[in-house]
Amino acid sequence: MKNLAFFFVFGFSLFPLLCSSFNSETPTDRRVLVLLDDFSLKSSHSIFFNSLKSRGFNLEFKVAEDPALSFQRYGQYLYDALILFSPSTERFGGSLDLAAVIDFVDSGHDLIVAADASASDLIKNIATECGVDFDEDSSAMVIDHKSYAISGTEGDHTLIASDDFIQSEVILGKTKIEAPVLFKGIAHSVNAANSLVLKVLSASPSAYSANPETKLLGPPLLSGSAISLVSVVQARNDARIMITGSPDLFSNRLLRTTVQKAGSPDKYEKSGNEQFVTEISKWVFHERGHLKAINLRHQKVGETDEPAMYRIKDDLKFFVEIYEWSGKSWEPYVADDVQVQFYMMSPYVLKSLLTNKKVLFARVHFCPLQSYFCNSCLYACFILQGLYDISFKVPDVYGVFQFKVDYHRLGYTSLSLSKQIPVRPFRHNEYERFITTAFPSYGASFTSMAGFFIFTILYLYNK
Repeated sequence: MKNLAFFFVFGFSLFPLLCSSFNSETPTDRRVLVLLDDFSLKSSHSIFFNSLKSRGFNLEFKVAEDPALSFQRYGQYLYDALILFSPSTERFGGSLDLAAVIDFVDSGHDLIVAADASASDLIKNIATECGVDFDEDSSAMVIDHKSYAISGTEGDHTLIASDDFIQSEVILGKTKIEAPVLFKGIAHSVNAANSLVLKVLSASPSAYSANPETKLLGPPLLSGSAISLVSVVQARNDARIMITGSPDLFSNRLLRTTVQKAGSPDKYEKSGNEQFVTEISKWVFHERGHLKAINLRHQKVGETDEPAMYRIKDDLKFFVEIYEWSGKSWEPYVADDVQVQFYMMSPYVLKSLLTNKKVLFARVHFCPLQSYFCNSCLYACFILQGLYDISFKVPDVYGVFQFKVDYHRLGYTSLSLSKQIPVRPFRHNEYERFITTAFPSYGASFTSMAGFFIFTILYLYNK
């Protein structure tokens, strides 16, 4: 009975360690500050906000001009993310300003910015700092005479029905968005040379940005595929930003309205807005696409300990574990494009890592109704370990090398790992006794010796 009690206490104490992820760090943002022009947006955008709350986010709503606004207290940030639904705000209250918002992002926090035709210079400058430029014409809106949503207002082609999404499951989820997304707002453009900015929802080739109330006298500044409706940025510090020119994109009205795209016979009971903003918010707030690498190690083939150095031509094995945050726990990340470099000034070895799938343990479920382990509650938990490995031979070059893993994939946080290891040449007593490639030299030496011996005999005894 004592042994059973000891087993129960010991096993139950280890149970959280076995069932938890490899790290207690949870990258998902939880404390979110929402800045509004007025509190009426809380009700008009309640579906989106309730979606965030249902996923465990703590939302704090404040008016953007609140004089008590502050990001930090005693040098620590009070929030993990910021949502700016205050396009007309000319100046934030409290200690917030443009520099404070940029510093917030530079420190690795996330940001959602929604602007409209009333967007102030402050909001536009924040977008510019993030690599996005809104149309300079404050009266301009996105107009499309082909890809508009059919509505009761004839000739109102500013309500765009767009289905030109980025092809990325990690950003928009695995479930395809069938219905078009409704957009009514202003256009922005991205710098094609900036690889950190991605267009998630683009306008059609027939769209343009202009004032819908006036006649177009010249070519518009923005038109066609140059117009981005929704863009995202993943900074080098893995901070994520979403920028759009339409706060109505998140509104209850557009989330639940029926939609039919001009020229299409298909009519949908509900627009794709709800699925779109939900999925993209999961990405922005690191519920998807956040990678973590641990346990980077290496060893000689046939050994278990990590050596202090290698010798040229040694056979070694390299390991690393990669996991993806699912919003609740760390899950093994499986891909076939992760590579390792054995690097000194340039990569001497470049290998694709192989995924190793293993059963880690059998989980034992304790029945709370009984004081022992109920046989009916025993079950096996098969876990795929996110372990990558590869074997290769150390090159015939000595020096100080590095194992390097640089992984950059669309929509995922970047992995940049390195571990230094010296490589030495053979010692004088480690070379082979006879080198195969030197056999011609050996043969020439013995031939010369034999020839000299024969010449000596002939010279001495020949009369």
